[in-house]
Amino acid sequence: MKITASAPGKVILFGEHAVVYGKPAIAVAVNRYVHIKMGERSDNRIHVQTPQLGVSGYLELEDETIKCENNHKTGILSYILRSLIIIQNETGLKFEKGLEIVLELEIPIGAGLGSSAAVTVATLAAAFKYFKQEFNRDKIARLAHQVELEVQGEASPIDTTLSTFGGAIYLSPETGEIIKLNLDWDIPLVIGHTRRESNTGELIKTVRSKKEKYPSLINPIFESMEQITLEAREALTRKDENELGELMNFNHGLLDALGVNTPVLSKMVYLARESGAKGSKITGAGGGGSIIAYCPGKKDEVLKQLKKEEKAFPIKISGDGCQVDEI
Repeated sequence: MKITASAPGKVILFGEHAVVYGKPAIAVAVNRYVHIKMGERSDNRIHVQTPQLGVSGYLELEDETIKCENNHKTGILSYILRSLIIIQNETGLKFEKGLEIVLELEIPIGAGLGSSAAVTVATLAAAFKYFKQEFNRDKIARLAHQVELEVQGEASPIDTTLSTFGGAIYLSPETGEIIKLNLDWDIPLVIGHTRRESNTGELIKTVRSKKEKYPSLINPIFESMEQITLEAREALTRKDENELGELMNFNHGLLDALGVNTPVLSKMVYLARESGAKGSKITGAGGGGSIIAYCPGKKDEVLKQLKKEEKAFPIKISGDGCQVDEI
């Protein structure tokens, strides 16, 4: 028996960091995926390999440890470990036989594109299928958020919701409810990402410490981000290209003020605008990672220029969430 599962990555269009403090955010699933292949081994060990990263290791569920091969950091394997442990707790079932898990990535790690959420969601979907449990997206999204909280310490449900359900969402500050947005047009987006990985948990802590030290300065920034996101939702509905671009640029300036920008990210942001993007900004936690450029009629030009500096690729909104199958 071999099980395959996939889950999309995401980009945050508006509201990162502010969303941690009850402010709204808008984000979309993208057509870059994580793929998990899960099959049984002849022994009783659980082995994971990630060919693109050259990372592999054995997961010990009983003592909740990872024994990496070749002295690699555990990194993304932590999310797989926690997912398998949580599945056992949720179902009351045990992995009696060994597993060989192959993780294939179309999403850069540590780039602010929801790689950990996609890995978590795909692992949970595959494990539910392994135990012949009902494929329940609501349950997968809930458990995936729990995994991210346990591994990272803090996490928004945005990433795991998008990886599970796909599409576009608005996180309402009033109720905490995640509202599906029906965007019936192709939003031309380009991602540029650095070779430097970011640590979401550490960046959230850094911003929190600034908020606690300078509340009279940082709170108004979050309030401005909230207004930007509210207006962006209306601009998306109206398909207002100019306003959407301007709001992205405003949002980036506020993220810069929070201290999550870097010289490399800033260079890409302004290069994208100089190449014809109507708007560009950090997407995700910052500190490395990625920028997103909104470039109607200029996608090829922006992509070409960003590729001269860092890695870049075009994306589309993905309406597909996690998928699972048994071979």
